[in-house]
Amino acid sequence: MYPEIDTPALVIDLDVVRTNVTEMAKVAARNGVRLRPHIKTHKMPELARMQLEAGASGITCAKLGEAEIMADAGIDDILLAFPLWGEPKLRRLAALRERARVRVSLDSPDVAAALGRLGGPPVEVLVEVDTGQHRLGRPPGRPTADLVAEIAAIPGIEVVGLLTLAGHAYHSRTPGELAATARREGTDLVSTAEMCARDGIELREISVGSTPTARHVAGVAGVTEIRPGTYIFNDASMMRLGVATEATTAARVLATVIARPTPERVVFDAGTKCLTSDGSGSPDWIRVAGVPYAHMEFLNEEHAVAQLEPGHHGELPVGTRAMLIPSHACSVVNLFDIAHCVEDGQVITELRVAARGAVR
Repeated sequence: MYPEIDTPALVIDLDVVRTNVTEMAKVAARNGVRLRPHIKTHKMPELARMQLEAGASGITCAKLGEAEIMADAGIDDILLAFPLWGEPKLRRLAALRERARVRVSLDSPDVAAALGRLGGPPVEVLVEVDTGQHRLGRPPGRPTADLVAEIAAIPGIEVVGLLTLAGHAYHSRTPGELAATARREGTDLVSTAEMCARDGIELREISVGSTPTARHVAGVAGVTEIRPGTYIFNDASMMRLGVATEATTAARVLATVIARPTPERVVFDAGTKCLTSDGSGSPDWIRVAGVPYAHMEFLNEEHAVAQLEPGHHGELPVGTRAMLIPSHACSVVNLFDIAHCVEDGQVITELRVAARGAVR
């Protein structure tokens, strides 16, 4: 399996990527919403351009560093889905706004006031709403409507919409629970925007969606934009939620079996420095592609330890190469300098993970 690649290595199947990109673009088009994918999953301008060419209206970034790298590559419609604070970041945002349309999400009048002092055209902001994850934002309804009114009164700021991430959907136990969470994500924002309109503030953007919820929430009347990220690669978490299959996972860690200390134990040469510990403890949180009888038990920094089911103890000898499907593709990609890209089972190129480590 790809003998020209030394292990451990990040391998991306571009055929699967194109399929995933096309499918989500069709979801957006079918529901009449814009697709603004989150590039924190792949961090590569080449893949962002692929998403734009397939119909995405712009991109979402988590951090200024990511946005700057994407703007360097000529991408000029960017949502920064993260509050910006501090003079160094404000200076960088001012420079970025000279070469790209940039919107910013926030949930604080203090952050908005600082943005309002940048000068130039008003800063377009989306106010984040807490639809259940309990990370950023106030609850839907009156608490958010009051916040919108307060932020809209700040000079230099234009509130253009509401934004949320239903991160709690990742804890869904059934497809029905996932669909219900997604619908609430959309209806909570739409009803809050209607309340803002009654207060005299018209909001034109309702921006929602993670990969698990995007296909459901895109169909909620009033939603204007979905922002899935993981869908381009998918991962074991998406498989667990039923929104991906092994065949639609595009980013994997190629690893080698380096030890068989006991008949049932298999040790690979890729640990937390390649796979992260995200999702540890969940059943099949990291999967060995094509080897359903191998179950990842734990990771150390350089080791991945799996257990084989009875009846398979003689399989996966030392030297066996295998594809490990990560629990969380976004974190894994950020651990590698380059991705080895394959098409039709052949390695065709390498892509630099250009925004790797862009955490500021």
